Amino acid sequence: MTAMSSECTRYVQLSADEFRARLPEALTIYVDAMRYPEGTAEQRAPMWLTHALREGWRCMAALDADGVLLGLAYGYKGRGGQWWHEQVRHGLTRRDGQAAAEHWMSDYFELTEIHVSPESQGKRIGEDLLRRLLDGVPSAHVLLSTPEGTSRAWNLYRRVGFVDVLRDYHFAGDPRAFAILGRTLPL
Repeated sequence: MTAMSSECTRYVQLSADEFRARLPEALTIYVDAMRYPEGTAEQRAPMWLTHALREGWRCMAALDADGVLLGLAYGYKGRGGQWWHEQVRHGLTRRDGQAAAEHWMSDYFELTEIHVSPESQGKRIGEDLLRRLLDGVPSAHVLLSTPEGTSRAWNLYRRVGFVDVLRDYHFAGDPRAFAILGRTLPL
């Protein structure tokens, strides 16, 4: 067995069909990068497939010389009625009022997932994925949620100018605290 290269040689935008074809590979990276338990991929797969049908969905992938997926980022236009949108709108309205919620959530791109395989982290692949994914997005803002606590992801988001929108937020059904971060577009 040969060792997998962790060097990114190219970035590609995946179509929804290409994303579906690479879904097992993408979910393996997600589970490994997030240190989630076995079975998480099976639970997430239908949700990720549904996301690929949403308005404005786009996905960037980082590949090594052999075409092996090293990381990916995807998102779509956030809209009322979507679970994440309604959760965040409720939290923002409760804490800062309707005007703050409207400011951030009236025209935004939801950075839904960004993950790099553990062996490829620390090589700016995440930042390249983020920048390429958001290049040309026509929304006024980009929003994301990330678990509270220092991490490489936090460092990346701060480095590219994300600010606190809502801190120590608990999504329904999840005991962990999350931060909602945002910034204006373009980067």
